[in-house]
Amino acid sequence: MKVRKMATVALLGMSACTLAACGNSNSQASNGKTSLNLMETDVVSSLDTSVTASIPQWDTLLQTMAGLYRSDKNDQPVPAVATSYHKSSDGKTYTFNLRHNAKWSNGDTVTAPDFVTAWRKGVSPKAMSGYNYIFSNIKNADQISQGKKPVNSLGVKAVGKYKLVVQLENPEPTFIDKMVMPAFYPQNTRLVKKYGAKYGTAAKYTAFDGAFKVTKWTNTSEKWTAVKNQHYYAKSAVKLQKLNYQVVKDSNTAHQLFQQGSLDDAVVSGTTAQGLQNNKNLYHLYRSGNNFVNLNMAKGAVLANKQLRQALYLAVNRTQLSKKVLADGSKPSYTFSAPNAAKDPASGKDFATAAQPKETYNVAKAKKLWQAGLKQLGKSKVELTLVASDTTTNKNVSEFLQSQLESKLPGLKVTVKNLPSKSAYNLVANGKYDLYLSLWLNDYADPYSELQTLEKTNSYNYGKYTSAAYNNELSQARKNAATRSVYFSHLLKAQEQMNQDYPVLPLYTMVEDHLVNSNLKGVLWHKVGMVDYTRAYFK
Repeated sequence: MKVRKMATVALLGMSACTLAACGNSNSQASNGKTSLNLMETDVVSSLDTSVTASIPQWDTLLQTMAGLYRSDKNDQPVPAVATSYHKSSDGKTYTFNLRHNAKWSNGDTVTAPDFVTAWRKGVSPKAMSGYNYIFSNIKNADQISQGKKPVNSLGVKAVGKYKLVVQLENPEPTFIDKMVMPAFYPQNTRLVKKYGAKYGTAAKYTAFDGAFKVTKWTNTSEKWTAVKNQHYYAKSAVKLQKLNYQVVKDSNTAHQLFQQGSLDDAVVSGTTAQGLQNNKNLYHLYRSGNNFVNLNMAKGAVLANKQLRQALYLAVNRTQLSKKVLADGSKPSYTFSAPNAAKDPASGKDFATAAQPKETYNVAKAKKLWQAGLKQLGKSKVELTLVASDTTTNKNVSEFLQSQLESKLPGLKVTVKNLPSKSAYNLVANGKYDLYLSLWLNDYADPYSELQTLEKTNSYNYGKYTSAAYNNELSQARKNAATRSVYFSHLLKAQEQMNQDYPVLPLYTMVEDHLVNSNLKGVLWHKVGMVDYTRAYFK
């Protein structure tokens, strides 16, 4: 999940919680309660996945839309609008059979052309979400995104109302895993034609085929609701009648609203979360995502030197960072590949564990490498600019990194620039940085979701990592991996190549601290993607 999208997670400020607010826990009586009170960190600016991609948007869409597949409690894909699929012998053609009883919230039938409509919009060079790349292996997708072929040449077609045929350029063992993503949800073809650019800008210009339908919402709303969709094919499984959303940007405010019973699930961070680690209502959701430092390896940049990059990697005490600085349940991370994405078929281990380097912290070795790197550059000292957003968490992490690196690597000065996220991003996009504090949440249960962002041609490869060996392994994973074992073997080799090149500096695994109403049950706490409340209920 791209950085711009993920930046919304960090919007929760770390203001100190008051003694009055910190002392209690949510004790709201919930017997017979059918409305769930939720928060987002920002407005939902659009419900059209071709226009934007943000966490608030995807959170809302997961509750209100149904794609071909949905994620079960184990983050595995299970049928939704699709009832079954057939894969051709060469692994390049998928034929999905759609259920006949799937309806839009306005009563229209959900059909195969609705998926074709949405996917063509998503892959179009006019799409503004930045998610064109997720369609990459579908026939002609890349050429369409580059403006070299028309959108109607995309390898997806409707055969009647209830059959969807998808043609891939190469076999993709994890293709079905991706089908749970909002990027692959359908759009009501009739309404898209009727409303044009207005589609997805307000509740009245949108239709929903999932458990709930959004009401009283525009793209500037600070509060909105979603009510049970009576046309949903699985409405009998939906126990709640209403979801109430409100925008809450401050962590302490979120905590106070939870204490008051105004929120049933409040996301807290920073000092607020630190003070709540023993709270009985606190739930740690360990995401398949990492916080890391992007290193500028562009030609002529100081960190184009491999020994300096390796020195940085070995100089950071990640255990101290997670336990002392963050103190919110975060765990140290040693690879770009985040935990909880998938297991390596060969070892049976979590992929991130299987790919972890043997040596992760060695100050003495870091100093030697640093001196050797400076000597290669003909320098005795260097100054590196660390760019990060201006959230309290990122400020604290930036200060920690500055102290760690300057104290352990002689001749290094780190200048920190904590800026509004957009300003920080603009500096990075223009190459005006050395270190960039960033994060990534896997889009689906596959390490490839993050590994691909460091390919030479990927737009999110801000550091200009250009390893031919790395690019080749990912290419082989796409083109020649007919089985999961072969596929993952190439991904593992790609990560192992990264372990030798040090293009990023992994820091800690992403954790979300949720204060949850003790009576709320049935929530699917997905490690990949968004939290699913469609089967939730109050006991």
